[in-house]
Amino acid sequence: MDLNRVRELEGVLERDGALVIGSMTRQRALERGPEVARACPLLAEAVRWVGHVAIRNRGTVGGSLAHADPAAELPAVASALGAEVQVRGPRGDRTLGAAELFVMPLVTSLAPDELLVSVTFPRKPPRTGHAWVEVARRHGDFALAGAAAAVSLDEHGAARDARLALAGVGPVPLDASSEAASLAGNELTAAAIEHVATRAAGLCEPPSDVHASSAYRRRLVRVLVRRALTLAAGRAAADAG
Repeated sequence: MDLNRVRELEGVLERDGALVIGSMTRQRALERGPEVARACPLLAEAVRWVGHVAIRNRGTVGGSLAHADPAAELPAVASALGAEVQVRGPRGDRTLGAAELFVMPLVTSLAPDELLVSVTFPRKPPRTGHAWVEVARRHGDFALAGAAAAVSLDEHGAARDARLALAGVGPVPLDASSEAASLAGNELTAAAIEHVATRAAGLCEPPSDVHASSAYRRRLVRVLVRRALTLAAGRAAADAG
């Protein structure tokens, strides 16, 4: 079934403090859209790591999410930001969170007669910074491991909220926000960030394959989480300044 001419599934709309993206919106449109960079900078940053320009010109947002590759960038970003997908079928519409959508590698909770029609990302709050970091064997490859981070600061410069998700280290994107939550109410020191990075590495159970061992991926997680949270914290401070 070809959905390319279903124009109702395309487009980016800011609505009720959120960014609503049609499932057939090209990934390249997210990369180049000023409204995406303004409202959801983590999404704009991460999508640049998806394959190559030729791939992003044809690849769609809904296609990446419905494909459910645990090493892909967009599923991890959706998990980190608490995005919701809107699904339509003969029994009506329903809304799913990322944790409900992704079941196992390349498998979602969509029924055979359901269609993912859009995804909603929350708008970036004030005094918030985001970061996406990953390691791949070659530019354009799926990540051996990746980390998406979001950090919000209070008026005193301490962490108000922190979210974290990992790619490539399990059967689905790993929401590690429970570990990042320990930063809330504290100064974002190197020691505090290192503590979260260590906990996140211990939380995941990465696979071993021809590209990397489980131990190597776990070590990558610690490094990438540290980098992502540090970068996000710096951007949050700049946004607050």
